[in-house]
Amino acid sequence: MANQRLSSDERRRHILNKLKEENEPQTGKELSETYQVSRQVIVGDVALLKAQNEPIISTSQGYVYMRDQAETHRFERTIACRHNRDQTEEELTILVDHGVYVKDVIVDHPIYGEFKAVLHISNRVDVRRFIEQIQTSEAALLSELTGGVHLHTIAADDETLLNEAEQALRERGLLVKDV
Repeated sequence: MANQRLSSDERRRHILNKLKEENEPQTGKELSETYQVSRQVIVGDVALLKAQNEPIISTSQGYVYMRDQAETHRFERTIACRHNRDQTEEELTILVDHGVYVKDVIVDHPIYGEFKAVLHISNRVDVRRFIEQIQTSEAALLSELTGGVHLHTIAADDETLLNEAEQALRERGLLVKDV
């Protein structure tokens, strides 16, 4: 943006267009620098856009405008995994190396119920960014709340890719064993 300040409505329109145009997540910091406002203003702008039913999600990598996933991934399933913090990169890398999109992570907390976080991880670059955030953050992974047990919604263009990824996780001992 030039050094010109936009009105709030104009800024939100620009943010929405930027999110729609970009294939990569946009961080609050990047958006705040682009539009010369605080990160908190961007958080408010995104909240208002979401309230207008714009399908914007907050991921660990930044804000994403969600295109219809049904168009890009015909097959989807939920898998149950169990591992420690140090095995997170291995799990995610196995999935993306098999051509699988990792949509989210879900845990069922015994007191608070279900927690779900959008991951939006589809390649090794996404995995690396996520792992770097884990390493630089003092935050706990959701799976640490449940002894390492968690669910992932995964998707792919071909059901065979899901089967192969699931088998690779099973061989590495990262899937919850069938009961």
